[in-house]
Amino acid sequence: MIRGFLLVLFFAGFGLATSLNAQDVETSASPSRNNLLGIRISSSDAAVNHSITYKRFISSDVALEGLLSFTDPGALGILVEKHTLLGSSGIQWFWGAGAYFGFSGGRRFGAQGAIGLDYIVPSLPLNFSLDWKPELNFTKQFSFEPAALGFSVRFVF
Repeated sequence: MIRGFLLVLFFAGFGLATSLNAQDVETSASPSRNNLLGIRISSSDAAVNHSITYKRFISSDVALEGLLSFTDPGALGILVEKHTLLGSSGIQWFWGAGAYFGFSGGRRFGAQGAIGLDYIVPSLPLNFSLDWKPELNFTKQFSFEPAALGFSVRFVF
């Protein structure tokens, strides 16, 4: 019951976020390619580890990213990220912060940060991202997970 409610809440939140900005915005990497959907593979036992990832650019350099973890512990994370183009290569570096809520394997809630590199292939609808996403857990057991490296592959539309 709670899992279904959280899924509805997740998709409703992103529906709201995308409807707040109805026009396409040009990202600094590629025009009119604002939605990215794919998977993220993580190296650690963070609350938000292997997950489905959806990123939506809400301006040319700011994105909202939602992560729905599909392994134990199940969790939902939301990040706000600032992207900056590195030279003319098309590679962007980004940093951001957000929160997560764990809904299996014990209730968890905490803060998460992110820093990484992001690349949208100009001629293909593909995005590759390498990031470090540490987490600070506030509930169940106060703890810090620093070893959360991840690699994402996303379809761009």
